[in-house]
Amino acid sequence: MHGRNQGMNGADSLLASGLPDLVDAHCHLQDGFLRHALEPALLRARAAGVRMMCCNGTHAGDWRYVLGLGRSHADICVSLGLHPWYVGERGTDWLARLEELVADNPVGIGEIGLDNALDARNDVEQEEVFLAQMELAVRYRRPVTIHCRKAFGRLADLIGAMRERPPYMMLHAYAGSHEMVPVFEKLGFYISICASITRTANRKARTACVRVSPDRLLVESDSPAIAPVGVDFERNEPAYLPMVVDVLAELRGERPEVVAARTAANARLFFRCCAGGDAAAE
Repeated sequence: MHGRNQGMNGADSLLASGLPDLVDAHCHLQDGFLRHALEPALLRARAAGVRMMCCNGTHAGDWRYVLGLGRSHADICVSLGLHPWYVGERGTDWLARLEELVADNPVGIGEIGLDNALDARNDVEQEEVFLAQMELAVRYRRPVTIHCRKAFGRLADLIGAMRERPPYMMLHAYAGSHEMVPVFEKLGFYISICASITRTANRKARTACVRVSPDRLLVESDSPAIAPVGVDFERNEPAYLPMVVDVLAELRGERPEVVAARTAANARLFFRCCAGGDAAAE
């Protein structure tokens, strides 16, 4: 309880300083404790200044539920995709099912990606599934949210070899090196920063976030995981996003309200094809 109170006090202090509206560029409102306690969490997020939340489906079993969240809440925009953790569980018709939902709804593609940190490595399958979804994003001109762990060089190679790329690409919860930031920006990526930077021992993340160009910078909760310091790790929620903004601003030598406004504008541009993004921008 002490951790949660600490987090909300941090959000309150930022709001009191005039922090503009925030956009949570990546979360999973269908997972963990949020699945059964969503409405109170949404109220807390709105009270903390979060005006748009980008919720990502990760496998066929949650796509329609996530899509329903977007339909029933004007401040939730939706992305749907097959996460690398669930590649081995996919059905034979997974891509056709995903394409049907993408074709019929204003959604992004995500969360998709590469994860070479898994105990059971299936790199070839992961890459096939990833590229199939990237091609889907190109065909339907949708923004893509990408997960990457210990595969940043390979990801850059795959994207660099594509003849055509999606209009917008995001590396969420960026965990790569600061040297790779300009490499990914040159490829067209936005870089999203999460609460890992609130941990002073995480020098890698804290160094990398400073190198992101202002027009490529996003912030996210990645809730319910990766909570800020002082909050139970799996009890994260969008209401804690001001804590990420506060630390990010400090590390970059900027004012929190400037970081909040810039990242919100970037996110609305990124998700402008989605109903939630359009509604939030109006």
